[in-house]
Amino acid sequence: MRRLDAHKMADEAQFRGFHALILFWCAIIIIFDGYDLAVAGIALPSIMKDMGVDPTQAGFMVSSALFGMMFGAIFLGTVADHIGRRWAIVACITLFSLFTAAAGLTKDPILFSITRFLAGLGIGGVMPNVVAHMTEYAPRKMRSTLVTLMFSGYAVGGMVAALLGKGLIEAYGWQSVFLAAAAPIVLIPFILSTLPESMPFLLDAGRHEELKRIIAKLDPNYHPVATDHFALPDEDRADHAPVHHLFHEGRGFSTVMFWIAFLICLFMVYALSSWLTKLMAAAGYNLGSALSMVLALNFGGMVGAIAGGWFADRFHIKWVLVSMFVLAGVSISALGINLPQGPLMVVVAFAGASTIGTQIVAYAYAGQFYPMAVRSTGIGFASGVGRSGAILAPILIGMLVAMHMPLQMNFLAIAIPGLVAALAVSLIDHSLSASTHRQDVSGEEPDPTPAASGRAAT
Repeated sequence: MRRLDAHKMADEAQFRGFHALILFWCAIIIIFDGYDLAVAGIALPSIMKDMGVDPTQAGFMVSSALFGMMFGAIFLGTVADHIGRRWAIVACITLFSLFTAAAGLTKDPILFSITRFLAGLGIGGVMPNVVAHMTEYAPRKMRSTLVTLMFSGYAVGGMVAALLGKGLIEAYGWQSVFLAAAAPIVLIPFILSTLPESMPFLLDAGRHEELKRIIAKLDPNYHPVATDHFALPDEDRADHAPVHHLFHEGRGFSTVMFWIAFLICLFMVYALSSWLTKLMAAAGYNLGSALSMVLALNFGGMVGAIAGGWFADRFHIKWVLVSMFVLAGVSISALGINLPQGPLMVVVAFAGASTIGTQIVAYAYAGQFYPMAVRSTGIGFASGVGRSGAILAPILIGMLVAMHMPLQMNFLAIAIPGLVAALAVSLIDHSLSASTHRQDVSGEEPDPTPAASGRAAT
């Protein structure tokens, strides 16, 4: 009887069409996810005018999705380790598609906020699940590249919202950009029929024939036989207490360091996305439309994510992430210097690369740190805790702006936390990472059946 290590076979696989299909679906899902999050900000001026709300009410309406994301990342990330990651992803798509579209049908700020909160559950919940799924099936030698390439779709979604939003809103009203968000619903049958389930879940459910078919797609040289027995190392096995494993086997301190890094990174991302154009306009820059700033920030984020993933596959991902946080501190600080508009846009792109891009690499690192069976839970909790930084950023930076601080001081308040995050990542104990701390469970096992024993004795 062959005892086969499913995790090891996924690690050592060559990139094939099977991987490309997973990458395609996960990237498409993230693009829609990024669109759904960005669309409220794009449509906000029209919403305020139509509903007659003041800036304070508008801020609450936008932040309601962030609160939903915080709970969605924690709850739906953990649920995936119980019901299967594929169904958790489908549940998230359903939530963010239907309730974003529902927000376009509301005429009341309270109903709008409720629908955005419910959409936020799906927006936040899908992130840890697709990162965990891509991490699980990606070959080890290009894992960071594939995860960050997939997650760069988040920035693409933001750019699509910015590019299409203006035309749709002018032609059909602000409701149109929300109603368009229902489109992913039609993809659900295709996702269910082509996206593979998580390997630990299949093993735990006893669905060995389905797992054999998946392994055969990972490795065409594998030819399944009836006596094959698949196994995972103990730390990769699913159980009913996944949260416990975030603090098990010495991972507690590193888990907290991940939470600090996620919180700070999301603080920087949302501080820039909320206040960058306003701060620069107040400083006297002729920046034109806010669209150019949004595009520069998101384009930098996409390039930074892909480049960060490429470096992480060739060097130590932990120290690549530390370097990106340091770059964030430097580039954001440079925004406070009096620069011509051209160089300023370059610095904005670097700021996007080292904040949005850094957040994506942080997702990739968390995916590699936690064991397969609790990967969605680990990423989900880090993302959920990190959302508190996203919620606090617009408020805290707004308080500084109200104090009429010098431009440099405002950007230093965003930049200095990046150095704290770099320190937090440097303190993560990489020796406990699932990518380096696992046993090989493959090998030959004696056939336990009496007939086999008799044949062995003859």
